[in-house]
Amino acid sequence: MTKRLLAVLIALIALGAGAEERRIFKEALVHAPIDQVFQAWSTTEGVKSFFAPEAEIDARPGGRYGVFFDPLGKPGLKGADDERVLAVQAPTMISFTWNAPPHLAEARGQHTAVIVRLRSEPNDLTRVTLTHVGWGDGGQWDQAYDYFDKAWGTVLGNLRKRFDEGKPIDWTDWLARLKAMHAKDGDAKK
Repeated sequence: MTKRLLAVLIALIALGAGAEERRIFKEALVHAPIDQVFQAWSTTEGVKSFFAPEAEIDARPGGRYGVFFDPLGKPGLKGADDERVLAVQAPTMISFTWNAPPHLAEARGQHTAVIVRLRSEPNDLTRVTLTHVGWGDGGQWDQAYDYFDKAWGTVLGNLRKRFDEGKPIDWTDWLARLKAMHAKDGDAKK
């Protein structure tokens, strides 16, 4: 087990031991069976269907949980480049490390933990709860917390949309805007 995974696990144990911990908690009801919602969180194609235009997911403890919001970016600046799966209990839970966006470099160098829990509800509905823990205090930690307090609501909204519409999110416009941004900055991939 890597030192980073061990540190995150110790933090999660401390949370369970009664330590008061700042956390983000979001919940959504998704119109899809639990197995389909679990696949959305635990596979590369599933993550690409609602979360980000590119991903590399290996849903086993220690496996990669790479979610690339900017697949045209330089390595290390694509999004959640170096995240790892902490635990999996199909089809009810997956947890993974997470870090701040690239513009918050001070906080980005450290990792927090996200726990996604799924519960089957009547009529092929799935209740999704997302808990994000491991926050520091002050400075960019507070900025990152505020950022993700909003961002996780958007992610869960995209998850609901993906199943309500019965098709993956179309990332075409997003990728076109990224390509234009990178071309303007002079670092677009050829």
